Order: sequence, then C-alpha cells, then structure tokens
Amino acid sequence: MVENDHFQSYLRQLDSQELDKAVFELSETISPRINCTDCGNCCKSLMVNIEEAEADHLAQHLGKSRQDFDAAYISKGESGRMVINSIPCHFLVENSCAVYEHRFAGCREFPAFHVPEFNKRLFTTYMHYDRCPIIFNVMENLKLSVQFKPSNLQ
Repeated sequence: MVENDHFQSYLRQLDSQELDKAVFELSETISPRINCTDCGNCCKSLMVNIEEAEADHLAQHLGKSRQDFDAAYISKGESGRMVINSIPCHFLVENSCAVYEHRFAGCREFPAFHVPEFNKRLFTTYMHYDRCPIIFNVMENLKLSVQFKPSNLQ
C-alpha cells in the first residue's frame, strides 16, 4: 500500500522517543480490546528466535529431553540460531497457545510496541500489518495521532 510506504518515511522523520511513547500508549489502549485467540495469526506466521535457556525450560515443562525437544520443535541455522521449525507453531491449538505460561520471549513480546526504537522496526511491523489486528489498529490510529496525511511528504 503506497500510503503505508509514505507513512513509514514520515515516521522516520519524527522524534524517536516521542514516537515510542505514542506507539506504546496506543498499544496499551488498543491491545486489551482485541482477543488474540480470535485469530492467532501471529502463531500462524511468526518466525521466533529461541534462546538455549528458553528451549531448556520448555523441554523440561513438556517432560522431554533437550535432544528430543530439539528434534521435534527446533531448527538450527548454520550460525547456531534456533527457531521454531513449523509455521504455524506446533503449540497453537484452536488459536490458543498450549504452552502460554512457558512461551518463548519472542512470542511474549509480539508485537513489541513496548520496545524502544520503534522506528527501526517499521519493516517488520508492516510485515504483520495485514495479519495482526493489534498492529493494524495501532498503525491506523497512529496516523491520526501524528496527523499524517500522504501529502505530508511532498
């Protein structure tokens, strides 16, 4: 969408801390109004990095050895980075996370509107714009909040 490309350029011109504050406040208002289990789209499309300690913890919770856990759920790249080896996620059951209390940090943080330097994550945010109702609503409300008009870039 051309408008969103323009909006990303516009956001990069704004003060980073003020933008972080605006995005966080919108997220805090919008997120409670959306039931993530209505869609579960993040778990159907998100590639999450996994740390060793997280894998250890979830393997233990599931009563599996780390070797069996890795074989069943993890893919390791040449660099040693680990990611879940299935999209949708193995742990997504009827749009809910079967291991919710033990889920990976990347899952807990999504859509990461609380993380500073939002303007450096615009590409990844817009990757999920059409999939995540929280992201869609935060971004559309942000356009209003910062008084964005596509003509702002001319």
